Amino acid sequence: METNAILEGMLRRKSIREFTAEDPTQETVDAIVRAGQQAPFAAQLGSVLLKRNREANPFHAPLLFTLCVDLHRMERIMEARGWERAMCDLSALLLGIQDAAYMAQNMVQAAESVGLGSCFLGATPYYADRIVEAYGLPPRVFPLVQLAMGYPAEDPPARPRYPIDFALFEDRYPAFDRASIEGAMDVMDAGYLAQDYYRSRNAMIRLEEGREEEFTYDSYSWTEHISRKLGQWGKDPNELLRALRACGFDLGAEAKANQPE
Repeated sequence: METNAILEGMLRRKSIREFTAEDPTQETVDAIVRAGQQAPFAAQLGSVLLKRNREANPFHAPLLFTLCVDLHRMERIMEARGWERAMCDLSALLLGIQDAAYMAQNMVQAAESVGLGSCFLGATPYYADRIVEAYGLPPRVFPLVQLAMGYPAEDPPARPRYPIDFALFEDRYPAFDRASIEGAMDVMDAGYLAQDYYRSRNAMIRLEEGREEEFTYDSYSWTEHISRKLGQWGKDPNELLRALRACGFDLGAEAKANQPE
């Protein structure tokens, strides 16, 4: 298959956590955000916050973007049209999450096309209250994900991905046998071990009390790391529900209101 610069860039994409001292120009920033706006959307329910503070930004990045689900702006438009939102918060959030996520990915690709690198910060919703306070956000603006961005001062390899036959399922979802599961695990784990990824970051997640450690950095890799995250973290849904309430989305109240009597 013939390739091209866009495809090659996407296949080489990796997170960057070290940045040079060069600051992107306002023209570059505007172009990246404009490219984000050109992503597909449901209702343009995504907006962008920006902080330029190397001392405070993660990894001392010159740019820190926060991609938000923004229903406040749309509600103001509806108000001007004489409408009130009838769509429930859950449905509106799902549309807004799509819009903000597409926007973020477009910004990543646009940035890389002009020589910048970036790193997604996926824990953003868990400290949404701090972002609300820092930016003075009105109700129904929810920080979904942050992007640390700048000119790369490192060139790490692209990280492994699942084999294509473990990600692309045509016509019907497969019944995975043990061999296919272990084959995909081997691809991920061998790839990360070859890059010494977790040892170089001292990033082994501690086990909960009662579990004995069976791994060293010679064997600890991606599938164990992600299994520990999903097997130990995020057990209490109220943690995220509280963050959403702080942003003006009360899904718990909606669920109770719609329960049959």
